Amino acid sequence: MTLDLFYSRAGHLIRRMNQISVAIFLEETAELGLTTVQYAALNMIEEVPDIDQVTLSNRIAFDTTTLVKVLDRLVEKGLITRKQSSSDRRRHVLNVTPKGREVVRKIIPMIDRCEQRILAPLGSADRRKFLELASRVVDVNNVYSRAPLKSDPPTTPSSSRKRTVGRRAGAVDG
Repeated sequence: MTLDLFYSRAGHLIRRMNQISVAIFLEETAELGLTTVQYAALNMIEEVPDIDQVTLSNRIAFDTTTLVKVLDRLVEKGLITRKQSSSDRRRHVLNVTPKGREVVRKIIPMIDRCEQRILAPLGSADRRKFLELASRVVDVNNVYSRAPLKSDPPTTPSSSRKRTVGRRAGAVDG
């Protein structure tokens, strides 16, 4: 395989885009000390109060085993609470603390800057088309993911801020 072919393969380009988007995220949000997955979890927990760990895993497309470690860190940072459900002892419900809510408020403009930087080479029409095509590729191939996204309608009340399914939590890193 030639290097030109290697560098033009979809898998290589997607991996490189992920590396770039994570690097930009970490640079823009450095003062908050969050990873992209911690942000995705925190954001979803704020959007869906009393969400359980399994539902959270499905909603942010992250495996449950690794997610437990992410949640441990968010609890240690005082950004979320994790309590055993009163109706099902196997289930743990998650909620954002006031400190976590403040971090979400602070991070929103940072995420907007990340997206602007990542998509800067594209004009507005190309940005819309790129996001439309990327969403289509992700949606169609979701079944092949190690942790497929399962975005069922919320069973608990969500916060008043509206988000679209196309703008997934953690969209910066996929």
